[in-house]
Amino acid sequence: MTETRPPHDQPEPTAYPEEWWRDYLTRGSPFERRARGVMKLLPSSPRCHLCAAPFAGPAAPIMRLVGRARSPSSPHMCNACSTFMIEHRGGAEIEGTMLFADVRGSTTLAESMSPREFRDRMDRFYTVASETVFHYDGTVDKFVGDEIVAMFVPLLTGERHAAKAVEAARALLRATGHEDAAGPWLPVGAGVNTGRAWFGAVGDGDHTELTALGDMVNVTARLAAAAAAGEVLVTASSARTAELDPALPHRVLELKGKQAPTEVVSLRVGLRT
Repeated sequence: MTETRPPHDQPEPTAYPEEWWRDYLTRGSPFERRARGVMKLLPSSPRCHLCAAPFAGPAAPIMRLVGRARSPSSPHMCNACSTFMIEHRGGAEIEGTMLFADVRGSTTLAESMSPREFRDRMDRFYTVASETVFHYDGTVDKFVGDEIVAMFVPLLTGERHAAKAVEAARALLRATGHEDAAGPWLPVGAGVNTGRAWFGAVGDGDHTELTALGDMVNVTARLAAAAAAGEVLVTASSARTAELDPALPHRVLELKGKQAPTEVVSLRVGLRT
């Protein structure tokens, strides 16, 4: 009998147990971390959202030789990562950290320039945001309109996932010009939250992605929506895990959809916020 495979000659998806995913997400392997540490230094964007392998630039031909070309089933992943996600369907509930970064006033901004200019500005943001997340060992979950969603899990960060996410958020605000005398070239606010969420591979057939689900993720999205330009809102639990200065400004927010108020730490980057 002839074996039937999904499109692009991908293997049939297999549901892997939660114990396997929990071990993978929390321990991973030193080889994976070293390999990603090298690939994130190679030029240039766009990159695989998971392993940071570049799809363009001088390193791209070498990446293609080792099976790290852009996947035909997902433009955001390389062949190797896409195949891995399809082969290892499933996930686990673990502690990790989420980062959402949102462009402030994008509707007004779009009205002030041509569609091409706005697209170029957003493309610049996507590139800068991705490079920043990769630099601090995060993984890009997705871009949603004018927002980046990133995950920081022990697989890549070790126990410093909260600190890495905070560092990435601050670095992104600096990269978008919030410390510049003339002000930012794009106004951005961010939210960071640490807690338990379900991390794993979801999707249908060969359209499978790594993502995070749960209330912790929803709270992070609300924080980014509430942050001012040049501000990172960090939940108090994340701030403690990241060992932030206890003297930093605290406040309590009533977040949409949440019954209890949320205590946050406010980090400001630059003077023009």
